[in-house]
Amino acid sequence: MVKSLLHWLALTGLAFFVSSCVKTESTLLHIQGQTMGTYYQVKYVLDTNQQNNKKLSIETLQAEIDKRLELVNDQMSTYRPDSELSRFNRAEKSLIVSDATRRVVEDALLLFKQSNGAYDITVGPLVNIWGFGPDKKPNKVPSDELIAEKRKIVGSQYLSVEGNRLSKSIPELYLDLSSIAKGYGVDLIADYLQQLGINNYLVDIGGELRVHGFKPANEQWTLAIERPVAGQNVQRLIHIGDNAIATSGDYRNYFESDGIRYSHTIDPQTGKPINHKLVSVTVIDKSSMHADGLATAITVLGPTAGLAFAKEQHLPVFLLVKAGDDFIEQFTSEFEPYFLEEK
Repeated sequence: MVKSLLHWLALTGLAFFVSSCVKTESTLLHIQGQTMGTYYQVKYVLDTNQQNNKKLSIETLQAEIDKRLELVNDQMSTYRPDSELSRFNRAEKSLIVSDATRRVVEDALLLFKQSNGAYDITVGPLVNIWGFGPDKKPNKVPSDELIAEKRKIVGSQYLSVEGNRLSKSIPELYLDLSSIAKGYGVDLIADYLQQLGINNYLVDIGGELRVHGFKPANEQWTLAIERPVAGQNVQRLIHIGDNAIATSGDYRNYFESDGIRYSHTIDPQTGKPINHKLVSVTVIDKSSMHADGLATAITVLGPTAGLAFAKEQHLPVFLLVKAGDDFIEQFTSEFEPYFLEEK
């Protein structure tokens, strides 16, 4: 049970609050654990009849959730040498993969086309030389020659999907699904809960969330967009209904060299970290997987092109742009209905 009025949820570059429950005939249960190099938590509501179902107990449900998330790691982790993704990265030409991996790659390719290459799951070799990938090299700025060399083997145009077979036209092509796999995991667990007849829940993996229904006493799940400064500062309170939400931000994962700050988000067009004033992007969508990828794509595009892309695609998107010591809000008309208050 959650006792505080607002419970802090840490995001990758952002955070959300979840308000507390009220004791009624329904019960709010809480599961938490570790997956994909981060935390996960599931909050779900059981009515009086469901509370007697041992299959819906915390112990039983956590075991099932852990099993499913372990499978996602076995499929899509670049940190596991025997995962499907790692085996594809070592393959010369192709590999037959699971339905899950195929589905995530297909969505990533769709985002690659929609964003004109701003979102690219083959950017891994560039991420690695900047020290943000599984190689974990020392924080230093790679040479322009090394960047140019790695850019030659980056590009989702070299990747194709036919059935469950992933193919690459250059043997060095390397996939990294870290910008979308957590979102897929959220969808996987949310869909599983609904299959069990649990229709009131919040699923959170490393800050990518999906909510459905209500808390006890028919209270909505209240989330908050964090103001990216020290401490737990709320920029906006929101209700997102039966939707998913994802945030991308560059203000926590970075390194500095010679007084210059380098973001973990790499622009595949330049091979270098993004260099603009957009500090966080929040996207609402039915799918956490899709919202996850969209947030990264818009972050790469930057405040002007990113907002234009969101408006063109009619996406519910909220941006925070650094302006001196303050932040400027930018958002699409599709995002406005989710605000709890005017500002």
